[in-house]
Amino acid sequence: MALLTDPTAIAGLVTREVRSGTRDGAPTRIAVARRTYPTDRGDLWDALTDAERLPRWFLPVSGDLRVGGRYQLEGNAGGVVERCDEPESFAVTWEMGPQMSWLEITLSVDGAGTRLELVHEAQVDPEFWTQYGPGAVGVGWDLALMGLGLHLASGEPVDPAAGLEFPTTPEGIAFVRTAATGWAEAAAADGDEPIAAHTAAEQTIVFYTTVPEEGSDS
Repeated sequence: MALLTDPTAIAGLVTREVRSGTRDGAPTRIAVARRTYPTDRGDLWDALTDAERLPRWFLPVSGDLRVGGRYQLEGNAGGVVERCDEPESFAVTWEMGPQMSWLEITLSVDGAGTRLELVHEAQVDPEFWTQYGPGAVGVGWDLALMGLGLHLASGEPVDPAAGLEFPTTPEGIAFVRTAATGWAEAAAADGDEPIAAHTAAEQTIVFYTTVPEEGSDS
């Protein structure tokens, strides 16, 4: 991750949007992240969906990666593949324990590159949103999109250990701060009170950049 000589600029490659929605009659909040990569749509689709390539920048995946099949990311979310329209878009449920949300990825040609749009919709506990805002999920996706960019640029795997350590390094803290601030601004644009949105962003920054205590079970 030392390749990030300008982490603020890398974080700035993502445009962020927050929307309010409904699903099954319940209110949802929707985090949208967009970034253009200097590669063709077929290559980007392959990086996102090939079970052999996905661990090079994200996480190992198992399961049935077809429409209707269940997938599981190692140590993270699992769910059902709801739709797959190669090489344009796919949609999956995003399930962690009892919590279920919905993820949709769309790829479109953008000049000489490909724009990735990530849409993550969830029914969010109001207290959790007040405490952390959209950055709780948004910054995690920012970090993943950064790893994807590093992999596409080099063709090499991203070191998982370096990826875990990155948010606690000076470069990582700068990256997380830029990303979390961007999500706060997006939440304010959707109607959240600006001071509250930025206060939540500060809590998100602390969450991502604090080194876990040795021997801690939390």
